[in-house]
Amino acid sequence: MSHSDSIKHLADGFDIIATTDSIPVAAFRSPASYAANPVFAIQFHPEVTHTTDGRTMLKNFIVGVCGCAQDWTPAAFVEESVAALKEQIGDNKVVMALSGGVDSTVAAMLINKAIGKNLYCIFVDNGLLRKDEFQQVLDGYKTLGLNVKGVDASQRFYKEMEGVSDPEAKRKIIGRLFIEVFVEEGQILKDVSFLGQGTIYPDVIESMSVHGPSQTIKSHHNVGGLPEKMHLKLVEPLRALFKDEVRRIGTEMGIEHIFIGRHPFPGPGLGIRVLGAVSEEKVKMLQEADAIYINLLREKGLYDKVWQAGAMLLPVQSVGVMGDERTYEFTVALRAVTSVDGMTADWAHLPYDFLAQVSNDIINRVRGINRVVYDISSKPPATIEWE
Repeated sequence: MSHSDSIKHLADGFDIIATTDSIPVAAFRSPASYAANPVFAIQFHPEVTHTTDGRTMLKNFIVGVCGCAQDWTPAAFVEESVAALKEQIGDNKVVMALSGGVDSTVAAMLINKAIGKNLYCIFVDNGLLRKDEFQQVLDGYKTLGLNVKGVDASQRFYKEMEGVSDPEAKRKIIGRLFIEVFVEEGQILKDVSFLGQGTIYPDVIESMSVHGPSQTIKSHHNVGGLPEKMHLKLVEPLRALFKDEVRRIGTEMGIEHIFIGRHPFPGPGLGIRVLGAVSEEKVKMLQEADAIYINLLREKGLYDKVWQAGAMLLPVQSVGVMGDERTYEFTVALRAVTSVDGMTADWAHLPYDFLAQVSNDIINRVRGINRVVYDISSKPPATIEWE
């Protein structure tokens, strides 16, 4: 159900067609006088995986009520998007920031398919990426034939974030610095008219009020700021899609699994997985712990069975014993969830022996960490990220 919302009175002639023990009006329909244009209203979210038979409800409405043909395919989307992009962009140039994630990669490949050499990509290392990710991603983009420039701005980010612990403040600093670096690099290019972005629908939903007084859950630097700053028009070919649909589009275009199968990774990176104040030392510590976790997921055949996984460095120190010595070091929380679209998620039931190995390896190999915990919270009410 949509939390905290309730319907007290229906308009005359409307009929209740669904209730729950606590919600008197879970769904209703219009009276017979609306036969030509019937209205159906529901109080819950049929699109999320938690809703039993939600997809069937949507199909019944789309096919049975609206009369849609249901002939959408990834191939048709690629063909239509490329044609639309050619018409929208023409002979103009597009500059685009890449992250190594599936969204920006698929968006870039669509734009590249439409305009080729007129797409210029920039990959910024903000110092908050996973271990060795900067070079690995750059090498991967070369195999895709994208024109990408890598920019190492890590020390600039570390300096600005020193002592800042508020999650939203960190997000805004990271977003602002990213814009500054991107603008500086973009100004080197001449006659650029468009800014390409890998925005998908959950970014839009969680970052702004779309159709009414919905609350902004978190700021998202992928949705605003750059177009006005650079005086560019936006091109966002994936804006209406969810993550699972984006992956289908990428697979249709033949993009390698290393990109398509990559877990979602937050725009602010490890900046919001180091809880509290961020420092280069803490980021390096988390990178090592996270690498152990992710590599073991791959090694044990579990990586593709979860939607998203990562480690969080908590601003909590506890007593431990290493050898014959007392320690007072940090705690790492492991997070792994299963999901379809990221709007709802359940915690992944990873095997105990696997978790034990991850814990032992992190504590034994990463200096500064002496305790590992596993997050068993689902979304909602918890978010996937901790900040």
